[in-house]
Amino acid sequence: MAEAGSFADRVKQQADIVRVVGEYVRLKKSGQNFTGLCPFHAEKSPSFAVHPTKQIYHCFGCGVGGDVFKFVMEMEKCAFPEAIRIVAEKCGIAVPRQKERSPEERKENQQRALLVEMHREAQTFFVKQLEATLEGKAAQAYLEDRGLDKEAMTRFGIGYAPSGGDALLRHLKPKGNEKLLVESGLVSLDQSGGRLFDRFRRRITFPIANESGKIVAFGARALGDDMPKYLNSPETPIYSKSNVLYHMDRAKEGIRRQDFAILVEGYLDAIAVARAGISNVVASCGTSLAEPQIKLLGRFTRRVIVNYDPDAAGQIATERSLSLLLEQDFEVRVLALPPIGNKKADPDLFIREKGAEEYLKLLKEALPYVDYLIARARQMDLTSGEGKRQAVNFLLPYVQKIPNRILRSEWATRIAQQLRLDEPVLRAALSKAAAERRSELKIQPELVARAAKPVERRLIRMLAEAQGFRQELAKQLQNARLYHGLETEKIFEALVIASLSGQPVQATEVGAALEDRDRRLLFEILFEEANEPTWEEAMSCIEALQHRRAERELADVQRSIEANPPGQELRGLLEKKQELMRRLAAAR
Repeated sequence: MAEAGSFADRVKQQADIVRVVGEYVRLKKSGQNFTGLCPFHAEKSPSFAVHPTKQIYHCFGCGVGGDVFKFVMEMEKCAFPEAIRIVAEKCGIAVPRQKERSPEERKENQQRALLVEMHREAQTFFVKQLEATLEGKAAQAYLEDRGLDKEAMTRFGIGYAPSGGDALLRHLKPKGNEKLLVESGLVSLDQSGGRLFDRFRRRITFPIANESGKIVAFGARALGDDMPKYLNSPETPIYSKSNVLYHMDRAKEGIRRQDFAILVEGYLDAIAVARAGISNVVASCGTSLAEPQIKLLGRFTRRVIVNYDPDAAGQIATERSLSLLLEQDFEVRVLALPPIGNKKADPDLFIREKGAEEYLKLLKEALPYVDYLIARARQMDLTSGEGKRQAVNFLLPYVQKIPNRILRSEWATRIAQQLRLDEPVLRAALSKAAAERRSELKIQPELVARAAKPVERRLIRMLAEAQGFRQELAKQLQNARLYHGLETEKIFEALVIASLSGQPVQATEVGAALEDRDRRLLFEILFEEANEPTWEEAMSCIEALQHRRAERELADVQRSIEANPPGQELRGLLEKKQELMRRLAAAR
């Protein structure tokens, strides 16, 4: 038997029995299970079944059955320790150096069993404290204010650690010696090493179970202003935070059935989503997602929707999780919830304020991860070549992880359109960087091309020098907002202000108001040879800018249409598309 917290237990949690058995038996999906011809007796019709959620196999013909270790022991005719090693190697899990089973090791296994029992006792204690004490009543009031009724508190095993400091210690003392109490992570030793006290004090407790449902740790939220707001169990012989996902023991059936998981940050987020009727939700317990947790997820699905908090820390965690999930070949989408009033909304707040139906609607519309990342990149300063280079460098590590070359090419097109880059040059730069396994683009001049199109350069020259009509030209450009979003926006802005002042335009004064890159570009344009400007030429340049803007708007509308919005919104988009196409056709 794989004891909680042992290496065998970790291997069993991360191993995929379908994958292991599939190396010996040709399996075919049948409903929620997989079936095939039994390898242990001769048969022509398949009666051998593998249950991927329960991680067991059974033959309805000859009656054999068991877990992944039993299967390997039978197939390889080996002992239990050798089966652990084989399964670990098949699943890419590093095997520690083999040691002889000693009395000390046997003692450690017994201690792990005691630690599991100790956590079961602690859970019972915390629940009683919540239900039967005055402090617990205050904690209940807080939870009710957060939208949790008594049924929810019972369902998720929520409890309360009292403020006294040694209540749990006194309760657990008969269960083990002082050393074992400290090893459990439930009790701490003060710095002098002379006094034991409860780790969790005046905190609401959330039991953390491993995938098989055994409580191995706790997360605890401060009831008052104590810091940190959330305090988790430390690493112990039965708990490694990188190997456990909160709510996985309850979510695994739903994840397997719906073939995707929702990944949130905290306990209350997971509870809120689960209470909304969405059982396939797990939480990374406020820590960064780790590779063993991803392998655990991979036993049940290869599809994940990441719905972390929208603050800066949540965005960083989202991006790091995306990177790890893509490396493990997951299909990933991202749900970024809109704010509630002036508050950034996590899943808990959003569901309480907007309801489960609205959350489900947004869940179905969750963006593919590249679209989410492009939206993040567009928040950067894209008015300069350097800003665009930084945006592409932000995206590149993720694009490189797309294994399918055709899909990678499609995303290159979308990145070029949305960041307004020269697509062939971007595509070539991405291919070169991917081939060389670089995470940064260094081909800056080609990527951003010339810093200004000919039409822009000509209009800039007119604003600086056309004494007869530059003021009227500045008015038209400003009223139509034609230079907004252009690479040269800052130069236009400075020249328009100077032209509308009615005073002669002084290039040195305009240049002094610009950043170094824009100032250099302005002087480069002013030194170019050019014909005497005319009003007819100015109008032609304005029409060219209007045409270019209409093309950009049409591309944006088309992308919105492809996102398949609701009926009323779709009708509006189709009407706008027709109007833009008419405008463009008339300009030809």
